[in-house]
Amino acid sequence: MRSPRLLLAATLAAGLAAAAPAGASNPQHAGLQVALRAQGLYLGAIDGIVGPATVRAARAFQRQEGLPVTGRADPRTRRALGPLGRPLFGTRILRTGAIGWDVAVLQFLLERQGLGAPVNGYFDHPTVTALRAYQRALHLVPDGIAGPATMAALGLQRRVPAPATLAVRETTVSTRVYVVRPGDTLTHLARRFGTTVSKLAKLNGLDPARYLLIGKHLRVPAVATVTASAPVEEVRASLGHWASVYGVDARLVRALAWMESGYQQRVVSSVGAEGVMQLLPQTWDFAERVLVRPAVPHTADGNVHLGVAYLSHLLHVFNGDERLALAGWYQGERAVRAHGIYNQSRTFVADVLALRERM
Repeated sequence: MRSPRLLLAATLAAGLAAAAPAGASNPQHAGLQVALRAQGLYLGAIDGIVGPATVRAARAFQRQEGLPVTGRADPRTRRALGPLGRPLFGTRILRTGAIGWDVAVLQFLLERQGLGAPVNGYFDHPTVTALRAYQRALHLVPDGIAGPATMAALGLQRRVPAPATLAVRETTVSTRVYVVRPGDTLTHLARRFGTTVSKLAKLNGLDPARYLLIGKHLRVPAVATVTASAPVEEVRASLGHWASVYGVDARLVRALAWMESGYQQRVVSSVGAEGVMQLLPQTWDFAERVLVRPAVPHTADGNVHLGVAYLSHLLHVFNGDERLALAGWYQGERAVRAHGIYNQSRTFVADVLALRERM
């Protein structure tokens, strides 16, 4: 008897082996769209629908790789796509640090439930948070691991309860942490995060008449974004430009940016990392004031500029060792010098380097 996981994978994969009807939706196709977007070939929505744009991108990739041009995600095409081209959703248990097609499908299914997971094929902390919220809503074990029960629920499109039932989740994830920088005022921050001075002061137990202390951690609305989003092609162009300026391997830069945000400028982590390169406020300050010096705009291009400058700095201080530089990016330069590469960092480093081969 076939296991529920394998049966789920076979059912969802059926649409990959044959041409899908126009407008048909299959979650596995979201994995194809994510993999093709990472290649810069698919610029449409991640919607699981095999439309003309998805087929064109698949054919373009197949021509590029010297494969039969069918427009279908056959096994050879998925292998050629590298880490994001395999395995299909439902064939393995997914945990933090996993990378692949199935992770992208998981994120797509969570995002379709309105849980806000980034769809980039990397099982990171925001994905764990979204998955636990889904598990709690359906009374599954909220372990943040996509095992058979969770995958079956997602595969069957089991919806989360009405918003009123999720009131607890809303109160626990509706804010994020912001670290006060020089020149910040409550008035400035309230305007930036779309709230009022009184609400921001009340949320943090502050006296609006007093100065903010640099380095203080404030709770701010999580729905805030630093800038408007930028099209994928513009982000890729920016990554290539600044990689050339700083003499860094463009494929490494693209792989790192994809792992961090999926090329999305609107992504803001629970600890305040922002934008395409997911820069913490202190990293932004260091890169802007020490490595670049002129003020850099809070745009997607500015975020990429400082991110690549910081990666170049790490490569320099670690004598070109990409593993140590990426570990420094993930866990901090001082931590690498003092303790070496943490186990969790090893997974991140290995995944970025593996993804680089297909970027």
